[in-house]
Amino acid sequence: MSARAVLVCGVPVDIQGPVMPTFFSSRRAILLGGAAALLSDPLRKPALAAEWPSATPEEAGFAPDLGARIDEAVRGGRVPNLHGVVVVRDGRLVVERYYDGPDEHWGRPLGQVAFAPGTLHDLRSVTKSIVGVLYGIALAAGRVPAPDQPLMAQFPEYPDLAADPRRARLTIGHVLTMTMGTEWNEDVPYTSAANSEVAMEMAADRYRFILDRPIVADAGTRWTYSGGATALLGRLIAMGTGQSLPDYARQALFDPLGIGATEWTRGPNGEPSAASGLRMTPRDLARIGHLVGSGGEWNGRRIVPADWLTRSTAPVVTIDEFRRFGFHWYSGEFPADAAARNERWIGAFGNGGQRLFVLPAIGLTIAITAGNYNTPDQWRPPITLVRQVVLPNLRSP
Repeated sequence: MSARAVLVCGVPVDIQGPVMPTFFSSRRAILLGGAAALLSDPLRKPALAAEWPSATPEEAGFAPDLGARIDEAVRGGRVPNLHGVVVVRDGRLVVERYYDGPDEHWGRPLGQVAFAPGTLHDLRSVTKSIVGVLYGIALAAGRVPAPDQPLMAQFPEYPDLAADPRRARLTIGHVLTMTMGTEWNEDVPYTSAANSEVAMEMAADRYRFILDRPIVADAGTRWTYSGGATALLGRLIAMGTGQSLPDYARQALFDPLGIGATEWTRGPNGEPSAASGLRMTPRDLARIGHLVGSGGEWNGRRIVPADWLTRSTAPVVTIDEFRRFGFHWYSGEFPADAAARNERWIGAFGNGGQRLFVLPAIGLTIAITAGNYNTPDQWRPPITLVRQVVLPNLRSP
């Protein structure tokens, strides 16, 4: 595995191609086969992302050899299958590292990829948190219903479901916090039709499928991880704005941030996957993290309402002893320096080790891409990288 450390924009690597029906042992294979399609964002300009201002690690308060320490952790096997990491502090690019390794696109093997600044990477469920940001932008524009509005009223095509009193109590807020109280299971492998996201993709009407799940708890009382919830948000954004999700993302978020080329994968029914379909570079993912950590402003321009980000990143429901969940964003605490001082983090998580960590109090954003798809310990490498390498080398919090 080789590493390249760069601080200049590279040319995007085109690693897309026809979807082949040969990946039946991997995620979504049971339903996609050869049916999934790559959707190139029709608004791909600018072809290259705008440049980040840069700073040396020492200027940003880190040990001067932070990049070398990341390389050492990768070579030593402590952070296996790392594809890329970008560290930004106070809006300046401090360190980025890219490595060679095997990758896939929504389950389709891509072979050995030499990652670089312009190489697109699956974000998987990090996409969910970005959709949460888009919902806030659309809400401020009056295009989507507020969190306290009834969910079923937004889908009048299902009057039979709305007639259920317990279902009629569902709100947009329950969708945003994944506390709908309906049955949903993504704990089983994505090669199984018993996986709810797979079953949703196979359904003749995905929105009826989501809204018609059996009720297993009172709304607002239990967190259940759900790609279906994000699919509902994506549908509401598309209906309210009159644009596809990729088009709206490009207009309302990506172009204002100077984000370069992106791709959004479609499911078998031709719709862009709101739950996990976005592909982006780590550099551009870090832009979204910095935007969130800066309260929604970018270069003095308001992109996302500050109050929406405050609500989105505030803990609403407890997942476990380490994680809380708000409006499609995770949060928690971990040591921010060698003295083990607790520092609050905001995060977005995706299959394979895709991670976006934001520590607003110290102006820090860390974007990570990796290739540990569908493995039980995929969470470990990014946590090791952040807690054992990046944060202990922060000398001036």
